[in-house]
Amino acid sequence: MDLHVGQIAPDFTLPDQNGIEHTLSDLRGTYVLIYFYPKDDTPGCTKEACNFRDNKTTLEKSKLQILGISTDSVKRHESFAKKYSLSFPILADVDKKVVNAYGVWAKKKLLGREYMGTLRMSFLIDPQGKIEKIYERVVAATHAEEVLTDMAVK
Repeated sequence: MDLHVGQIAPDFTLPDQNGIEHTLSDLRGTYVLIYFYPKDDTPGCTKEACNFRDNKTTLEKSKLQILGISTDSVKRHESFAKKYSLSFPILADVDKKVVNAYGVWAKKKLLGREYMGTLRMSFLIDPQGKIEKIYERVVAATHAEEVLTDMAVK
């Protein structure tokens, strides 16, 4: 699916690291950042998650809800969240419906090998449920600060 700014974000319901289900449309009325990442407990994904953790209070002051999504299982998310004290929802998209709906499940290359995987991309959703910004080139270690800069102009 080719998503664009101004379009209503595809709705979904997914379980978090505690097995609690979250539905995107239930968060209408607030800004939501959906950040997609490849895999729990890998260097870049850990940097990105910890960057959001370390900026969580400031992000919440900006009235922003963070939702991390990968294709890892609830059990794997639970371990990852505990290991790094992550207190925001990390959603398990094990059947890949959401990564496909957002167009982030794609062909990737590593060391000359091609494989399918999740792209590191984020979507800022406005209070009406529309995509306000698509972050296609995410720097894991500083992504929260980039989002905070965008939220400061609201």
